[in-house]
Amino acid sequence: MEIDAWVWWLIAAVGLGIPLVLTAMPEFGMLSAGAVAGAVVAALGGGVVAQVLVFAAVSVALIVVVRSIAGRQRAGRPQFASGVDALKGRQAVVVERVDGTGGRIKLAGEIWSARALDADMTFEAGQQVDVVEIDGATAIVM
Repeated sequence: MEIDAWVWWLIAAVGLGIPLVLTAMPEFGMLSAGAVAGAVVAALGGGVVAQVLVFAAVSVALIVVVRSIAGRQRAGRPQFASGVDALKGRQAVVVERVDGTGGRIKLAGEIWSARALDADMTFEAGQQVDVVEIDGATAIVM
């Protein structure tokens, strides 16, 4: 009893799929897909050289395409600011006079201690200010 070439390619595809599941390395999935393409060529009567060439071409093409797409996704993903980093750049309202030594502002619905970025600047109650930085529990504003 002789096993057809396409069956060997499917066995190879399963064999390459196992490390994919165990290691979560997507390259094994691309190689497994290439082995399936090789099985299709074998089932259609293609020679061994054609099977190997299709396996290599499909595997390499998938690796190149998927890596480039993943790289673009990773680079284009916006970084979400959280905590005090999310407060930088926001506007606040002065509640008590703010100068280089201190004061109070309402920022994101909460009262924060604040001081002016420039020691010579003063902001009176009701004025809008921009938060430049958060230093501990003090907002630095301008």
